[in-house]
Amino acid sequence: FTTGTGEKTIMVEKWSMLSKALLPLPAKWHVLKDTEQRYRQRYLDLIANPEVRELFNKRTQLVREIRNYLFDRGFLEVETPMMQAIAGGAAAKPFVTHYHALGSDMYLRIAPELYLKRLLVGGFDKVFELNRNFRNEGLSRTHNPEFTMLEIYEAYSDLRGMRALIEGMITHVSQAVFGTLKVGTPTMPIDLTPPWREATYRDLIKEKMGADWFDLPLAEARAKAEAAGLSLAPEWDMLMVTHEVYE
Repeated sequence: FTTGTGEKTIMVEKWSMLSKALLPLPAKWHVLKDTEQRYRQRYLDLIANPEVRELFNKRTQLVREIRNYLFDRGFLEVETPMMQAIAGGAAAKPFVTHYHALGSDMYLRIAPELYLKRLLVGGFDKVFELNRNFRNEGLSRTHNPEFTMLEIYEAYSDLRGMRALIEGMITHVSQAVFGTLKVGTPTMPIDLTPPWREATYRDLIKEKMGADWFDLPLAEARAKAEAAGLSLAPEWDMLMVTHEVYE
């Protein structure tokens, strides 16, 4: 046929691609089961395993509902610097880079905390950031050096106010995304129905390790911890445990 500009062109009514698949996709009925390959080639995991795609969809909905919940309560979403002159706000080893324009080393942030608190000082009473942090530490299937974290700050509030905010947010997100407050797995069910139980860290440890846990001699405590399947750092002692509990 002839185009509007007078160019003769072939009209395609039907076509079929004939090519050899040098890297065929995983078999449809055998899916992709190797965990290492699934994590390293996530695109194959998404093609082969529909339940993984659904999980990704749920994550997108979850992030949206977190934002909606906070927006509805007057919080302002902000973006603070990811490249910082001082890596602060948490205890972690940072990634280091060099900023040539200033001739100085900079750090990928390990937390947005310090900049968010500056906004509180500047008069923004309710702020949050849902974004990436970077910590130059271990790497495993359950620990990634680049991860998404939510930080929320509210002026004139306290522990009780933040506790109520988080309880409300999690129950709202669960109901909106999953349609239920009972989540988890058959072997580890979680009931998010409020009000949630409140307990001190010390009491929770005593529930698992015994009421006399903090009075045990070091050797006996170490043996009891190892018998419970806990891995202990070489420098571990009861003084460390007690200090962490009170801190």
